[in-house]
Amino acid sequence: MPLPHVLLSAAVSLDGYLDDTGPERLLLSSPADFDRVDGVRASVDAILVGGGTVRADNPRLLVNSAERRAARVADGRAEYPLKVTVSGSGELDPAARFWHTGGDKVLLTTDDGARRARALGIGADVVSLGADLDWRAALEYLHDRRGVRRLMVEGGGTVHTQLLQQGLADELQLVLAPLFVGDPAAPRLFGPGAYQGGRLRLVETRRIEDVVLMRYLPTAPGAGDHVAAADRHWLALACELAELCPPSDTAFSVGAVVVAADGSELARGHSREGGDPVVHAEEAALAKVDPEDPRLPGATVYSSLEPCARRASRPAPCARLILDAGVRRVVTAWREPDTFVAGADGSGVLTAAGAAVVVLAEYAQRAKAPNRHLEG
Repeated sequence: MPLPHVLLSAAVSLDGYLDDTGPERLLLSSPADFDRVDGVRASVDAILVGGGTVRADNPRLLVNSAERRAARVADGRAEYPLKVTVSGSGELDPAARFWHTGGDKVLLTTDDGARRARALGIGADVVSLGADLDWRAALEYLHDRRGVRRLMVEGGGTVHTQLLQQGLADELQLVLAPLFVGDPAAPRLFGPGAYQGGRLRLVETRRIEDVVLMRYLPTAPGAGDHVAAADRHWLALACELAELCPPSDTAFSVGAVVVAADGSELARGHSREGGDPVVHAEEAALAKVDPEDPRLPGATVYSSLEPCARRASRPAPCARLILDAGVRRVVTAWREPDTFVAGADGSGVLTAAGAAVVVLAEYAQRAKAPNRHLEG
């Protein structure tokens, strides 16, 4: 199911704390960074915090700039993003500022939590996700029922930790403040547990007065049918590579990337690369990887179009090349139409051999874009 783009936003001390243990909130960001955060809030469809943050910080979570709010309205959006909090117990203060400022609010909770919240008179749409909280179900609800395409998550540490550990965070925006807390009782940004492997990719660093903003993207693919946020990043790259293909009236334009389980890119390729008029994207990418590379059996091939099952130009179709390389996971955006080969079913070839095939149909239009001239 399609999910929102999940952006985690946090500021921490040099020793990794979100706050101290004093009665007042520790201000870690600089004035200029608070303005940057206001701009990010204005750009998203919804802002989410955990119930613990509502209790501890009593936040309003508003877009403070009148100009930014006016721009949202001019774009046909609500003046304020949807405000979302998540609480399994539903035991939240109905007088908290969260409920009484800004626009629409949603409380995502459990069956028991929904009964408590309604009895308390919480001023929000109270939505039960079932007997237990489920982050994927929460994100699906926000995407499908509330139209949320970009979601900003502002804490707390437990929420950030769970979304990262479950591979549901698309982006981390981390601000590092030049001070130390040093109190083991103070809240930290990330807790212990099993995180996805691999290094995150640093895509931006920016000095903002006396703090530093760092933006990271996850890189480690999902496993089997499980879709991780990094799968979307890599498939988006495959779609970008498809746009590099020399035009053709007799073949599709396709991009492909081969990624190891730890998030390391092994190779990339695109159709008709290097002046070869018949080379396919997956073929071009796999040709750049040592066939003895021990990372191949755990790798994922991302292809903007389903790997071919039959072809006339070369002896082996791409589905066979992938299987012969030892790869057993493929993520694609678009099933091959009958334009050139009737009944094409590369996915069937792959799954029959035990490979997992994941189709992220929300990327289909991007994959089709360089092939529009072949339609009809």
